[in-house]
Amino acid sequence: MNIFERIEDIRAFSLEGKRNGKTIGFVPTMGCLHKGHFSLMKEAKAKSDVLIVSNFVNPAQFGANNEDYQKYPRMPEQDNALCAENKVDAVFFPGKDEIYPLQNSTWVIEDELSSGLCGRSRPGHFRGVCMVVAKLFNIVLPDIAVFGQKDYQQAKIIEKMVYDLNFPVKIIIAPTVRDNDGLAMSSRNKYLSPEERKKAPTIFESLENAARQFVAGEKRTNEITGEIRLRISQSGAKVDYIEILDAEILKPIDGKTKKVLIAVAAFFGATRLIDNIVVTL
Repeated sequence: MNIFERIEDIRAFSLEGKRNGKTIGFVPTMGCLHKGHFSLMKEAKAKSDVLIVSNFVNPAQFGANNEDYQKYPRMPEQDNALCAENKVDAVFFPGKDEIYPLQNSTWVIEDELSSGLCGRSRPGHFRGVCMVVAKLFNIVLPDIAVFGQKDYQQAKIIEKMVYDLNFPVKIIIAPTVRDNDGLAMSSRNKYLSPEERKKAPTIFESLENAARQFVAGEKRTNEITGEIRLRISQSGAKVDYIEILDAEILKPIDGKTKKVLIAVAAFFGATRLIDNIVVTL
């Protein structure tokens, strides 16, 4: 497995693969890899000839006061070993100055899908996401890129960015990978205390119950969101948002809606967790 720190080196590696007729698959990560990431790698590997994974904690996507940027878990040696186990062909592991050598005056901004959900709670977050993903696409030159459904809004924003800016990249949204008790895999789960970790699966339990209500014909979204809020609050968590939206356009559902997104963000202690479920009507 190759490990590259410089833009020119990973780009040369990718271009060599393309010259040899290889399809480049790409999974962008911020490291601290877990089973959720491995599922994305497996998906990308199945659909490409060469798999590249980036490992870069992007400062531009951490909101006000850099949120938890400084304490975000970093374990590059372990991550590299796990990438090798998962048959990754190359890891792009740049430093901050390699990606942002100067103060940015150019940004990539999506201003429709990013306006609600996490965009409302974390101003500037998706500007940073779009910026780094656009840069990584221009550096790595992938044919396909795989994102996880857990970060559903992020994946849809990237999908829209690729469409609007004509990036020659196919976006794949892979299913959320969960622990045995239903908690969505996330690098931030490491922040949870044992007691918080025990209560955190309440989020998915609430989402599953809401999905069953939809399937059974319940359409009063206020009733459904109210029950989710009650369940999560009873677990001791602080709700950031609960939204029921059209899964394609991230707007309130109406008679034309075919897929419904039920999305939640909640704080267990100081740790903010997000999760969602998509229901096909």
